[in-house]
Amino acid sequence: MWFIDMRTAIYPGSFDPITNGHLDIVQRAARLFDRVIVAVAQNETKKPLFTTEERLDLVRQCIAPIANTEADSFDDLLVKYVARKGSQVIIRGLRAVSDFEFEFQLALMNRKLEGRIETIFMMPKETYTFLSSRIVKEIARLGGDVGCFVPPIVQQALTRKLGERSGGARV
Repeated sequence: MWFIDMRTAIYPGSFDPITNGHLDIVQRAARLFDRVIVAVAQNETKKPLFTTEERLDLVRQCIAPIANTEADSFDDLLVKYVARKGSQVIIRGLRAVSDFEFEFQLALMNRKLEGRIETIFMMPKETYTFLSSRIVKEIARLGGDVGCFVPPIVQQALTRKLGERSGGARV
């Protein structure tokens, strides 16, 4: 029998908003690591729909039922945040081959910046490979039902947020 040294893993992203695909990765990572921190990136250049605080709150509520997970936010270099949390592992989701090139470059850059940090790529269930926060927001903006793509609390938040912006969008 062999032994795996379980550690803390950091799952970073904008999570604008968190989707069922993200949650699938969190659930599976939580089975592999002692602790999984879902780290909401503060990157205002992306012009997120939700504020950092709103995204962090949604993430907290969505991951609450998943053992050994927690939510946090960061606004500095990812490798610095990972080191500060005492971790050596970054989790990144890959939906399709098209994601790989960009994610591979990020992983290599992170390794160059901090050689002891490893990136582990995880694929979501096949049913979520097409799913992205950007697509969910677009469907919601156009009045489509996103209930099968996001948890109910996220769907409600989208309805409120888009209703504020457009005077009553239906999600």
